[in-house]
Amino acid sequence: MALAQPDPGGTARAEAFGPRPPQPGAPLRGSLATTACMETLQVGYLHAVAAAAGCSLSQPFPDNGIDWHVSHGAPAHTVDDEVTIKVQLKCTYQIPPHPAGGAFSFTLDNAHLVKLARSPVSVHRILVVMIVPRSQDDWLRAGPGGLDLRHCCYWTNLAGHAVTGRYRTTVRIPTSRIFDDRALCDIMARVGAGGRP
Repeated sequence: MALAQPDPGGTARAEAFGPRPPQPGAPLRGSLATTACMETLQVGYLHAVAAAAGCSLSQPFPDNGIDWHVSHGAPAHTVDDEVTIKVQLKCTYQIPPHPAGGAFSFTLDNAHLVKLARSPVSVHRILVVMIVPRSQDDWLRAGPGGLDLRHCCYWTNLAGHAVTGRYRTTVRIPTSRIFDDRALCDIMARVGAGGRP
């Protein structure tokens, strides 16, 4: 789910008055809402990470507050030959790239937090937050050397986290927990050994 708060004179204002005319030399982008495009981008990121980690993906239907199930099979797993985690995706442009300090703040609806914080569970859950540039022009660059998808996803396990706000609760996402293929493999190895993500 993409989160983008309206800002005076910014994207939300522009969407309210119709699309901006294309800038000279800028590509003619489609008319999908920015938040819908953010959701698509974060799903692409998840697919790339899962592919590099050797994981399979499934999407629950209907969605009951969890976006994806990620499964990882390996003979080294001790609890089963294949383990699964549940992933809730969020995306925002309100946090700058390279967040300062050891963590950044992110606000969740309490209903989402309750689902992610449930403990104990038979299938562990993680929250993955993607930080993107405000402008779609800056989301990716492609060339012969690779595809640069910006900016980054971070993950956390919120099991046991308390609800503190009336309707929404702010959680802290560690900047050391970059969500990439190695992180996903490590998560699955811990879950496959009977531990937590």
